[in-house]
Amino acid sequence: MSEHKPVTSKQTPANPLPGDTPLEDEIKSMVRVDHAGEFGAVRIYAGQRAIMGDKHSKAGLLRHMHEQEKVHLARFNKLIAERGVRPTIMAPLWEVAGFALGAGTALLGEKAAMACTAAVEEVIDEHYQEQRDKLNGADPELEAIIEDFQAEEVEHREIALKHGAEEAPGYPVLSGLIKAGCRAAIAISKKI
Repeated sequence: MSEHKPVTSKQTPANPLPGDTPLEDEIKSMVRVDHAGEFGAVRIYAGQRAIMGDKHSKAGLLRHMHEQEKVHLARFNKLIAERGVRPTIMAPLWEVAGFALGAGTALLGEKAAMACTAAVEEVIDEHYQEQRDKLNGADPELEAIIEDFQAEEVEHREIALKHGAEEAPGYPVLSGLIKAGCRAAIAISKKI
């Protein structure tokens, strides 16, 4: 079991403004949204793999990325329990939406599946970096987890780009829609 130390008042801004969220509450929100995101990622890959199977040219890549996302989710499952963080109530929707996004892009072809990965991972990279910037030493355990997982998300994005993501039909529109959906899911999961 990890030895999480609660955020102390020394770790909050020296002159918080009225309405500022306490850092400890922000950290709980980070854990909740990251848990939801990793859950969604596992479901996206499950949807893609359900459609594409294990005999296509990208099967090994999808399996590799899916397995890494399962490790991420397991770590956040543990963290959410250890820290007593309430998971998002949106999990049932994210379960269906993630699988549908994965399956839908896989139905459009391998390059569309790769476009989905590239778009999702670009948003997650930005999201994780914002969290690391905000934490700035306040929660070394969470920062280390985020840093490790961020590196793997960047790896997934690079794999997707290398394997034709930008060649998917309608890539700019597809990528833009997926990014907008991811950003909306992040904003919602932070709160509820």
